[in-house]
Order: sequence, then C-alpha cells, then structure tokens
Amino acid sequence: MCGIVGYVGQKEKKEILLDGLQELEYRGYDSAGIAIIENRQLKHFKAIGKLENLRAKTKDYESDGFGVSIGHTRWATHGKPTELNAHPHLGEYSFVVHNGIIENYQELKVELQEQGVNFLSQTDTETIVHLFESYCEKKGDGFDSFTKTINKLEGAYATLLVTEVQPDTIFFAKNGSPMLIGFDGEDVYFASSDTPIIGMATEVYYLEDGEYGYAKDGEVKLFDANGEKNFTKKPLATDKAMAQKDGYRFFMEKEIYEQSDVMNDTMMGRVLDDRVEFEELGVELFEGINNIKICACGTSYHSALTGSYLLERIAKIPCQVEIASEFRYKEPLLKDDTLFITISQSGETADTLEALKMAKRAGLKSLSICNVDNSSIVRESDRAILTRAGIEKGVASTKAFATQTMVLWMLTLYVAELKNSVSKEKLQSELDAMRHTPKALLVTDRLHEKLHRLSKRYLHGHGFFFIGRDIFFPLALEGALKLKEISYLHAEGYPAGEMKHGPIALADSELFTIALMPRSLHYDKIKSNVEELSARDSTILAISPEPFELADDFIQTKYDSHPMLEFFEMMVVTQLLSLEVSIRLGNDVDMPRNLAKSVTVE
Repeated sequence: MCGIVGYVGQKEKKEILLDGLQELEYRGYDSAGIAIIENRQLKHFKAIGKLENLRAKTKDYESDGFGVSIGHTRWATHGKPTELNAHPHLGEYSFVVHNGIIENYQELKVELQEQGVNFLSQTDTETIVHLFESYCEKKGDGFDSFTKTINKLEGAYATLLVTEVQPDTIFFAKNGSPMLIGFDGEDVYFASSDTPIIGMATEVYYLEDGEYGYAKDGEVKLFDANGEKNFTKKPLATDKAMAQKDGYRFFMEKEIYEQSDVMNDTMMGRVLDDRVEFEELGVELFEGINNIKICACGTSYHSALTGSYLLERIAKIPCQVEIASEFRYKEPLLKDDTLFITISQSGETADTLEALKMAKRAGLKSLSICNVDNSSIVRESDRAILTRAGIEKGVASTKAFATQTMVLWMLTLYVAELKNSVSKEKLQSELDAMRHTPKALLVTDRLHEKLHRLSKRYLHGHGFFFIGRDIFFPLALEGALKLKEISYLHAEGYPAGEMKHGPIALADSELFTIALMPRSLHYDKIKSNVEELSARDSTILAISPEPFELADDFIQTKYDSHPMLEFFEMMVVTQLLSLEVSIRLGNDVDMPRNLAKSVTVE
C-alpha cells in the first residue's frame, strides 16, 4: 500500500526522496508528496497521479546543504485522491507522513476542532500533525510533544514528522506498519522497505512495534515503553527484487500474507458501528432498481458469483452473474430497472469494458468494483467502489479476489438497508462478523508449514476436484483456478451436489478432492457428498472446523459461526496449497506460462 521515505543529511534531498518513492511504486499509489526543511525554510510539493507529475512540479527546486526531508506515496483510504488529501500533511509549522490507520482519529479530530484547529483534508493522518502542534506550541520540546502525540494514537502507524521547531531532526514512530532506518556514515534514511535505500545505505535497523525516537546530527536515538534502548544495525541486502518481496519467496506468497492488512483498508471508513457507508455512492444510483446484473471474467467472476448469493439472501434483490466474454455475444435482454455491476482488478479487462459499454448504450445505470482508480472501467462507470487492495504483482490473483468479495458483502448490507430488507439484528450480526474478517485471513506458521508438508502428496495424479456448496461453490471454482494457473495441473471446481451427476465417474486414488466443509452452512449435505467420493477411493483433503475421519489429509479451521468468516479462512488454505504444490513442482509462481496480469484483448 502506501510508502514512506525520509532522509537526514547533506545530500540532494529532493532526488533521494523522488528516487526512493519510485522504488516503492510496486506498493501502489494514486498521489505523492515531499517536504524538506533546509536553512530553516520549509518547502513542500504534492501531486496526484504518477510520480512524473511530482517530478515536474519540483524540477526548478534544488536542495543543497544539510536538511531533513520526508516523502510519501498514498493509496486513497480516508478521503479521495486529491492534493489536499495527499501527504505530507501540514500544520502551521510542521509536516507529517503516515502509513496505517488511526482508529481514534475522529475522537481526536473533534477535540482539536474544539480548540479551534482547522482541518484541510479528509484523512486520519492530519490529526497527527495538529495534535503534535497542540502540545508543542512552537516553543516546546519537540520530542516531548511527539511522544505525547503517539501515546494518544490508537491503531496502526508508521510515521515521520519534521518541524521548524527542530529543523535538524526527524521524529519517527512505528506500530503495526513497517518502517526501517538505514545508515551510511552520518547520513540517515527512513523507508517502508529496503528498496529505496539499497545502494545508498550500508546498514539497516528494522523497527519493532512500539519503538519511536528521532534522528539528528547523524545519530538515532531509539525508545520504547521502557525508555531509551540500544539497537544493533545489520548489513543491508543489495538485491532490490528480493527486497521488494519483503523476504518472501514470491510476490504471490507476500500478497497472501498481506490480505489481513489490506482488508482493514477495504473496510476503513465504510464499515461503521451500525451500518455500511459508501461516500462514493449516492442513493439515487439505486432508485428504481429492482434487479442487479454482475459481469466479470476469471477470478472476478468467482467473486461475482459469491456476491450473487449474498445479494439475494440478505438484500432480497434478484441478481444474475455473467461471464463478460459470453455476455457480449448472447444478445442479452436488458431492462432499465437493472443495475449493471462490473468487476475487474485492473479496470482494463477488454471483455468486461465492452460489456459495460453495451449496458450503458441500453440505458442501464452502472457501478464498477475495481482496484485501480482512473482506469477505463472506472471512468466509464456512473459510480465506482475501489477495493484498496494495493498493487498485485503476482499474475494469480489473491488479495484482489479477497477485497472484491468483501466489497460485494459490504454492498449487500448497504443495499439491504436502503431497501429495508434486513432486520437491525441481522445487520448487526453481519457487521460483527465483517469486523473479524482480518483475523480470519491471518496466516500462521503452523498452517503454512502443514500445507508445505502435505503438498508433496498432491504432485501427481490425473486431476483435482474442488467441491463446495452455496458460497463455497464459487470458492471451489476459485481454488481450482488458482491451482491450474500456477501448477499447470488439471483442476475443476464443482458444486458438491453435482458429483453423482457425472463427475464421480473419475473418482479413484489418483483423483484428489479438496473438500470445503463449513460447519455453518450445509455441513451434513457436503459431508455426505465427500463420503461418496471417499468410498470410491478419491484422495480427500478436507478443510473444516469439524474433524472428518475419512480424510487422507485434514486442515482444521478456526471459525465456525459465520459462513463468510469460514469462506475467507478456507480461501487462504486453498491459496497456500496451490502455492506450495507449484513451488514443489519448480514453477515460477509469479509469472505462470501463457498468462498475463491484465487481459486487455478479447
């Protein structure tokens, strides 16, 4: 997601910041900015869109001599992608950059507004700089004021702050979001990952949660809850490709692990105490709407199928799902009381874009669910909801699928409340489950190690069945797609109840069945289906909170009270299984053969 860089020293600060931000482009962004204090003069520049726009704004500015500097790339969460919402955020005499979520920012903002503070942006980050200045009052101790500030913050953050009160110092704090400090002689660097400082710093210290301090005169002072602490620098790696992967073997593996964090971003500012709110939508979009049609391709089609179950079950509105490449040529009957929803990670999927244009020509209202702002599909749609998954480099989609599905779940509750089709009790139950989703997406070492060990059983055979019922049927389709994409093994997703209608003829010991067996939804039915396959010698990997004695391999899941929590937890298991099987087969997981990340042709 967002990226941070910082530098204290004599070198040309503007170029260090811009080059560092460029190295963080892989994290995704929609705006960027820098702030520099030099000779007690504070300068800042911001731009939306590509970094080239920021470079153009700074081309006539030179920063020579000693100074402090901070920079940031932002992926919009709180507030739209505008220059006002871009970082660094300004107080009267200080600047701050921040990654993460300040959970109590609304409470702090109200307190500050009551003191007469005027907020310029819609972000949670601006709270930090105003809180700092409320303690500092331009004459106090900068570090004491910074310490008081971070002690008031609740949530996850990595933050850098510079101020005219101490123009030779960068204050820093880390809690839940990544940040490191690089060293080269008297030069001190800060960054969200290794890549911006490789080739400049020679040593590094990776900050731990709860650590904070300041950099001044080539030295770093580090503190935690127990006071000042010593720290040990490590040699800095020199491989930028490996550094971008943050120590993971593949981007896909990294992106599986990121899903818990990005889900917080997807929900932020939208999942409220008693409802779901989409600032980007208006109630007029749903006026006169009695039907929903969703159009997508590939993984996005599977999230659409999941959403159709939720929309009909909870929002009580008819919903049909179409494969975009088929929809374009079937001469569909389109009625003007239908809301046409398109889903695409890139926003450039050719068939989906053309399907959207067809729907618009027919006079339908349109909504897109997309990960890339200002993409073709977003621009073409009447309204758009961004999934906020961050950039996804692995060709096989993971976190994009997770966030698309979450957006559809949130949209279901939003529509259900608009149409008065859900009780307050049911709505609250769904919201409570929704807030637990990031925990359901956490990958434990124990789970990953177990899947690594058992994956060796699944390298040979004549194919895989992924089976499930209800919303777990689309998850079975997605699990099968993931496996075939990166392992090149044949896999099919099926509704579990369809086994006896033909597919069970393939069952033998060389057919592997991945059974999705949630306790909260049709457990007895799917158990019976899996028993039929086991009786015909199919090798069974059961994924369930309920022990299953006929399984050859068994992954016990934790959540059992809500179908969507079981859905997301089982999703992670299928992703890791595909990853580990493919790695054992020696495949390039991030760049599978014959595939592209964005399908921009028919």
